[in-house]
Amino acid sequence: MAKPIIKKTDSKPAAPAAVTRKYAAGKIVAVAQDVYTDIIRKNARPTMRFPIRSLSNVKYDPKKGHFEILKKVATRTLSYNTVKTFAQSMRLMATTKNDLLDKNDIAGKREIYYNSKSWGECRFDEQPESDSLLDDMEAMLGINREQLGYIPEERGGEVTGPVTVIDRDPGTGGDIRINCEKLGTGAWSIPSQVEHLRFESKAKFILAIETASLFQRLVHHRYYERANCVLISMSGVPTRACRRFIRRLSDDKDLPVFAFTDGDPYGYCNIYRTLKVGSGQAAHINQFFCVPRVHYLGVTPQDILDYDLEDATHPLEENDIKRAKDALKNDPFIRHYKEWQAALNQMLTMGVRIEQQAFAKHGLNYVLEKYLPAKLKKGAFLP
Repeated sequence: MAKPIIKKTDSKPAAPAAVTRKYAAGKIVAVAQDVYTDIIRKNARPTMRFPIRSLSNVKYDPKKGHFEILKKVATRTLSYNTVKTFAQSMRLMATTKNDLLDKNDIAGKREIYYNSKSWGECRFDEQPESDSLLDDMEAMLGINREQLGYIPEERGGEVTGPVTVIDRDPGTGGDIRINCEKLGTGAWSIPSQVEHLRFESKAKFILAIETASLFQRLVHHRYYERANCVLISMSGVPTRACRRFIRRLSDDKDLPVFAFTDGDPYGYCNIYRTLKVGSGQAAHINQFFCVPRVHYLGVTPQDILDYDLEDATHPLEENDIKRAKDALKNDPFIRHYKEWQAALNQMLTMGVRIEQQAFAKHGLNYVLEKYLPAKLKKGAFLP
């Protein structure tokens, strides 16, 4: 197979700096000190400021490769109406520092919700309350919650192919080597925390796949051997752990990354866009959880014509049309690239969407025998 073609202008973005638990604890202490100063020294109502987490408060810089948060902030001032939320914010930061960072412990978001039941009047009534304040704290500190000791509760994705992941034994601290090419018919599950992992690989590239069924087909037929690539199942919008794993593996072994999703607005504007540049909601930590070097392999609207798939499509639904038009109008990433604008407009003109499995029209293994080799050889990817 020909080596995947990547434009020479595609440089590897600088890796975000690591954050120690001591540094994170210090940031929390600094916020508490500001509150103390407002009350004791200034005799004023204390305030906390949080970056506004939305697409309206981000910019896209292709040189940095991810959405960056701008300067719009929301202010939380202690008042009669905010006293409970303010107290919850302070108690959440105290718990994070004292119980997680200082003790080198971990917690899930659900555990923190139940832990608050011992906080008296400032306990959380519903988990969305605690989730929202955790996001606020993460944005205010500028530190991702994994580095604060919080573990995600969703699965991270699955990996197979020519890569050895070097994990560590939690009891002894010794190395545990996982050869992802020697897992039989299965795959290795990405853990919730990936910062400590190390890698050995001679693969040529990483292929990130949206659907579990197509991932399983490629695994079953050992596509990773013929293409010498690492296969990663995203199973929809990739989790933070999955995105961080792809980023770390790509940076560490200098591997290009290709994304393969359904040909619809969700695949383009949610799954792929989030993988490449992050999201508006998480703009404060996108630098950790995005893969700026990824390119979009398919499925594109043009593929429908090039591969005679017109009768294997589905009409765009109302929410598809709305998502595409919103992206064309408001998404800084889509607005930056004329290629993506053209692709979305072509899809809207055609009025159809297409799934990854549509290539089965030409045979169950057409996607791995014809489509992927042709796309990789041609090297014409969307940015």
